[in-house]
Amino acid sequence: MGTAMTYAVIAGSGSFLPERVVSNDELAAELATRNISTSDEWIVERTGIRQRHLAERGVTTSQLATEAARHALDDAGVQPSDVDLIIVATSTPDYVFPSTACLVQANLGAKGGAAFDVQAVCSGFVYALSTADAFIRAGRARCALVIGAEVFSRILDWNDRGTCVLFGDGAGAVVLKASDQPGILAAQLHADGAQTKILCAAGNVAYGDVTGDPFLRMDGQAVFKQAVTVLDRSARDVCAEAGIEIADLDWLVPHQANVRILNFLARKLHVPTEKIVITVDSHANTSAASVPLALDVARRDGRIKPGQLVLMQGVGGGFTWGSVLARM
Repeated sequence: MGTAMTYAVIAGSGSFLPERVVSNDELAAELATRNISTSDEWIVERTGIRQRHLAERGVTTSQLATEAARHALDDAGVQPSDVDLIIVATSTPDYVFPSTACLVQANLGAKGGAAFDVQAVCSGFVYALSTADAFIRAGRARCALVIGAEVFSRILDWNDRGTCVLFGDGAGAVVLKASDQPGILAAQLHADGAQTKILCAAGNVAYGDVTGDPFLRMDGQAVFKQAVTVLDRSARDVCAEAGIEIADLDWLVPHQANVRILNFLARKLHVPTEKIVITVDSHANTSAASVPLALDVARRDGRIKPGQLVLMQGVGGGFTWGSVLARM
């Protein structure tokens, strides 16, 4: 008798957004006081973003992550004591160390299991989900909490209209449990470190001072070109690995960077836009939080149903990208 295969299934999801909602008009008015001109029309036309949630000063990534985690645990009907692995994907950790995951673990009162952060910027959640899947398949964990959480407003140059209008803060989480039924069907992660310069926040703290540039910098055109190329190929590769056609997908939950990228991707993959979960209009780009936030929105409003095939994709600084295919 062969031993039964262990798979990882998504048992629940949750999200948390800071209370403060900032519309494009409000942001434009704020920037105008510093002689920086932008408008709702300019932002919507280029990005599809209409508003974003911004954390108040002093609110930390671990606080947002903890709230999202609590909602996901409730949704899955799981106690914190059941969790034996916590992975937080973030580019805006509370500290150099301990990891944000350890802080979340303390907040939840879930001692003993492994806890660590993953840093792959906007691909972070897909990287973290794939990592947790590997732990569960290997028998190293039974119940994992996978969280994407960011306070990107901390690393934005609010004098650069090309980047400051694009991002928001928030957190999304899923509970991944061991099962004898396939849940995560396929996953692929990639990176090209030679593309570092097109999207980075290259500052650091050394010897008590900030060294380098502490703000996010981006070559928008280069990122756009890279993103649509790698997401298209990644979607095809992961579906091929699972032996399914792109047409069989029920939902695409891509990283929410820019509505133009999402529309372009839909055309390249011949996926109708109705099958794409889009939250960038209301959340803006929340980096590692964007995929789990979008997934949670679509699960809670009833669009994503049990048994459906969902492709989650990330693409971000590093340059990193990846896809995870799941049966819900």
